[in-house]
This record gives sequence, C-alpha cells and structure tokens, in this order.
Amino acid sequence: MAKSKSSIKPVSFASKTFADGKFLPVYFFFGNDSFSMETVLNSLEKAVQPLITSEFDKEVFHGEDKNLIDILDFASAFPFGSGKKLIIVKEFDKIKDKKNLTSYVNSPADFTILVLINYGSIPRSDSEPFKSLIKNDFIFEAKELKGQELLNWLLEFAKSKDKILNEDEGRFLIDLVGENRALLESQLEKIILFLGEKEEITLEMIKSLSTRFKEYSIFDLQNALGKKDKKKSFNIAGQMMQNGVEPTFIIFMLTKYFMGLSRVKELTDKKVPVGESAKLVGTHPYYYKDYQNARLLYSDEDLYNVSNALLKADISIKTSSIDEKSVISLLIAEILQ
Repeated sequence: MAKSKSSIKPVSFASKTFADGKFLPVYFFFGNDSFSMETVLNSLEKAVQPLITSEFDKEVFHGEDKNLIDILDFASAFPFGSGKKLIIVKEFDKIKDKKNLTSYVNSPADFTILVLINYGSIPRSDSEPFKSLIKNDFIFEAKELKGQELLNWLLEFAKSKDKILNEDEGRFLIDLVGENRALLESQLEKIILFLGEKEEITLEMIKSLSTRFKEYSIFDLQNALGKKDKKKSFNIAGQMMQNGVEPTFIIFMLTKYFMGLSRVKELTDKKVPVGESAKLVGTHPYYYKDYQNARLLYSDEDLYNVSNALLKADISIKTSSIDEKSVISLLIAEILQ
C-alpha cells in the first residue's frame, strides 16, 4: 500500500537518521518553519563533515539559479575524494523541472547525500517526485510551532541552558518578540548571558532588557493607548514602524489587547482572582492593574468602535494599496477619537 502524506515524519526526526553516523542518500525538508529546517541542516552538515575528504565534494545550490538535471548529474558523479559528497539545494520550491528528481530518488547514488530544502508546502503528495520521496521515507515536514507548542519549546530551550523560565514569563517574551523562533532564541540567549550565575528569568528582567529588543515594544503602545495618551501613542507606533515592526503584528496584538480589555469589567464584577483574571485577558498578573485602569477610560461603546477600527485596518492592510504607516496612524486616531 502506498504511503500517504500523513506518514511524513517531522523534520526533527531526521536527526535520528544520522545520530549513529549513517545517513540517508536523500533528505527533503519542506514546510513553513525555516528555523527548524536550518537547525537540522546545520546538525547534518556537522555530522557529514568528517566524511568529506575533498573541498570539491560539498556544494550548495539555489533553486532559482540552477537546473535540476545539472544538480543530479553532479550528485551521480563519483566524489573527488575517498569519502562522501554533500549537496545542498536551497529554494527547491523555485525549481521548475521537479519531476526529474523522481528517478534519482528511486535509485540514488550511495556516495552522495543530497539535501533539498523546500520553503513552504508541497503540491499533492500523490504527484511526483513527492510520491517517491514519501515511499522511500526521504521527506520530512517542518511545521511552525504555535500557541502552547511554541511556549513548550521556549521553556525547554531555557531548561537546556540550565535556566528557569516559567509559563507566564515565557508568554510575555513571545508577545514581546513575536513567534519567530530564530528571534526568540536570539533574545533568550541575550537574557541568559545577562543572567550570569542566576538561574531564574523573571518578568522584571525581561522588561528591563526589552529596550535592547526594540526601542519601543508593543506593550509600550498598548500602555499609551490604555492611558489614551494620543501624542505618545503616535510617537511609539511611528518608531515601531520605522524599526521594521510589521503592521499586521501591531493590529493582531492590539486586537488581542482590546479583546482582553473588554473582559475586565465582567471579571471584576464577578470578583475573579487577579491571577486567573490576568490569564483570561492574556496578560501577566503584574500588569493586570493597568488593564483595570484602562477599562475605566474605555466605555462599552468605545470598545465596540475600537473593534470596528481594528477590523477595518486589518482589511486595509490585506486588500488595499494604502500606505501601511497611514493605516496604522488612522487606526490609532480612530481608537482614540
């Protein structure tokens, strides 16, 4: 029976195939999580390196610059040295003659390790060369981590560095930096370096270092909007856009913020404990008082108008040619009107 797409293993599983010094002849990595693909690729390169005896036996190609037939001819040619050949093809998704890979996958050279990186999803799994890649167990998927999975990864990463990062602080760091794992790892490395011999990563520590991540963070903007400080809100938003913060990220985080803000009155009336209330609105208990103060400044009608403004901004960013900075400026003006 032919294997289905559901049988494709996660990209992390590829590391197990070369843990004992043995390698598959072909590795095909695909998916939206470029971080995990690069991580496994780096590990694979290090593992193969001792087997490469000539500098001419390692090549890196890019899909848009090279014909697949030429790459496969090179893969089929004997090594210059006495060891293995390593060929890495990045941006396989940009190669036009993909079907030419099929015959090689079904009869690969035993002296070559061919690594193919496909950024994004693949077409139908029952089409070639993907059908043959699945049949031979040469294909691995890199799915982006979201929500609890991303948080668990971050906590485990801190643990691997002998540091303690609790869930609340982990969520705060993700909200601050975004969901890009490369950025999260980079910023956590900076925090760990700052920690020195200390073990626990605290909220205050993350907050004190936030200016090293960005001159202004999304939390500064939320705080200014929560206080209805028009001048500061415009200044912070402008600085964030200038620093390259994506407008879609700003809209997403402000939507999350105001949705949380809309729940504060109900939680207060029901006398829900601060810790639980903070979790329900999506903030840290340390900042819940700021949410309560902001809610006093925003009526139910205000929040209804804010939700419409956020929806309009989101549609404008995705469907119109209006300048992104103008969309964010108009959004803030409508929130604070």
